[in-house]
Amino acid sequence: MDHLQQKRSQSVSAPDSNPPQPAASVQPAPNLVGSIRETDAALRASGFGGMRTHGRRWFDFIWLIYSVFFFIEPFERNNRAHWIQFAVVYAVFLALYTGIIFSHYRRIAYLYLAGMGLLGLWYFPINVSASGMVIYVIAFAPFVTDSIPVCIAIFVSISAALTAEGLFLHLNPWTWLFPLFMGLAVGAANTITAQRMRANQKLSLAQEEIEHLAKVAERERIARDLHDVLGHTLSLVVLKSELAGKVLHNDPERARKEIHDIEQIARTALAEVREAIRGYRAEGLAAELDRARATLDSAGVTLDCASTPPKMLPAQETVLSLILREAVTNIVRHAHASHCHISLQQSGPNILLGIEDNGCGTIRQEGSGLRGMRERVESIHGRFQILSENGTRLLIEVPA
Repeated sequence: MDHLQQKRSQSVSAPDSNPPQPAASVQPAPNLVGSIRETDAALRASGFGGMRTHGRRWFDFIWLIYSVFFFIEPFERNNRAHWIQFAVVYAVFLALYTGIIFSHYRRIAYLYLAGMGLLGLWYFPINVSASGMVIYVIAFAPFVTDSIPVCIAIFVSISAALTAEGLFLHLNPWTWLFPLFMGLAVGAANTITAQRMRANQKLSLAQEEIEHLAKVAERERIARDLHDVLGHTLSLVVLKSELAGKVLHNDPERARKEIHDIEQIARTALAEVREAIRGYRAEGLAAELDRARATLDSAGVTLDCASTPPKMLPAQETVLSLILREAVTNIVRHAHASHCHISLQQSGPNILLGIEDNGCGTIRQEGSGLRGMRERVESIHGRFQILSENGTRLLIEVPA
């Protein structure tokens, strides 16, 4: 799980730069299904030790309390040689038990599990109480593997081996039937518990991934809004500042008016930046068309727009307003156009917005502004098209 949590870092891009492109090693899962798949891969790569944090693994040693039954027969025999043999066997059992708990690799855990099973089968005829090792093997299996068929195979193989040994050596059936029954009962319960733990881990990591993606989406939204708002406003400030400088000596009254407009634009920009942080809401397409007309007029560009905005949902109107603002900003800054035509109409279930200028029309690749337009349109399941011949023409189609 640690390597999944390393994917939680991603910086915020500046409004005028390209969106962040995470490296391949830290790219987040694209959706919920991807997150669950990565989580499942992480769980498959880990052994039983991956089921708990490092501090909580010591809690698993509490189950050694059941190994007290291993001591019954040595106490009954009270033989030095038997005690020495038991001490060696029990030490090996503890080593295998510890190895299973702290193993980080599934194959190693399998080896420890197999070693415990073989140790129990070998020592069972000498100390019938040690048949409890078979219970430990069956109890650990669901946590070592996440495959139910593999669990069943382990249950069947160890049960068959214990049964064959008991029948072949003509041992008392109670000495191997009782641990067999208890082992299968514990194995079934642990299988359910282990699967539930894995499901909870997947759900927890998926929720973390959703929160991470939501934060990234919010950062990208703020970056787009700031780019659209400030790009338009600063372009207008530059235009009016240049105009005020040109008419300062010949027409001081006009210059004062332009400077007053710059002050109002700056105050509006400050408010819009605050709105962008909280979640930008456009004033409406009608207000944006009036603003576009004023901006283009300041740049000496004639606007031709006789369309009346149709009724639409607030989300669609906000997207189209911001696209119109960014398009007008691009015309003023890059197009070197003298004429702009804007059309807005409803065609069936869709709303069509067309923005066309007679500028240079040399768009070789999408910059951050055009990419932001496309992302906005696609976010509401619309279509965005650019035609760059004899000027630039943007065609936007969104559902009403």
